[in-house]
Order: sequence, then structure tokens, then C-alpha cells
Amino acid sequence: MDQLLTLEPGMLIWTFITFALLLWLLKKFAWKPLLSALDSREGKIREDLQRAESARDDAERLLAEHRKLLQNSEADARKIIDDAKSTAEMLKQGIIDTAHEQARQMTAQAKAEIQREKDTALSQLRTEVADLAIRAAGKILGEELDADKHRRLVDDFIGNLPKN
Repeated sequence: MDQLLTLEPGMLIWTFITFALLLWLLKKFAWKPLLSALDSREGKIREDLQRAESARDDAERLLAEHRKLLQNSEADARKIIDDAKSTAEMLKQGIIDTAHEQARQMTAQAKAEIQREKDTALSQLRTEVADLAIRAAGKILGEELDADKHRRLVDDFIGNLPKN
């Protein structure tokens, strides 16, 4: 064991020569490809980071545009809904006004029809009353009276009656 810890000059020289040769071989064949690979990897990583940052910037820009479009769409939707409500309210009021006008016209027509029917019924009633009065007067007097003259007298009398 002592032999391992003792320094021998020949062994020391051969160790330095071997180490120097190994360094020269590594420098000649390994360091350049290793450094080249590291430089290329570093460049690739740098490019990937730049692309990722660019993609992130694009994504943020697109997100901002999307939010703006969404806000505009919401505002447009609210405007359309408000316009639809306003139009519906105007249509509703128009329908109500039309219905009220039609009801008023129907009521007026019904009143006019009732008045015409009443006038017709009163006219028929007057005619019948006049005929009955003439016949009754004729029977009372026992003779046939001038129907036209008496009809006029009765019509005048009935015309002077109150019209209830």
C-alpha cells in the first residue's frame, strides 16, 4: 500500500504525458463538436424562446381583439333587444288603440241599429194603433169613415204624444 502513495518520477512524467495527450485528443475531437452542439442548442433555445414570446404576444393581441369583439357583440345584442322591446311596446299600444277604436265603432253601430229598430217598432206600433183607432171609431159611429183623413188626424195626434 505504501507503493501507491509514493511518488515515482517516471510514473509522474508518464501520467503528465498521458494527461496532456488526452487533453489534446479531447480538444481536437471532442471539444469542438461539444461546443458546437452546445452553441447550436443555445441558439435553438433562444429561437424557441423568441417564438414563444412572439406567440404569447400574438395570443394576448388576439385575446384583446376577442374581448373587444365580445363587448361590441354584447352591446349590439343589448341594442337589438331594446329595439325589439320598443317595437313590441309600440305594436302592443297600436293593437290596443285599434281594439278600442273597433269597440267604440261597434258600440256606435249597435246603438244606431238599436235606434233604427226602435224607430221601426214605434212606426209599426203607431200604424197599428191608428188602424185600431179608426176601426174602433168606425164601429162606434156605425159608419165607414174616410180612412185617409182620419189616419192623418190619428198620426198627428200620435206625433204629438211624448216620445219615450
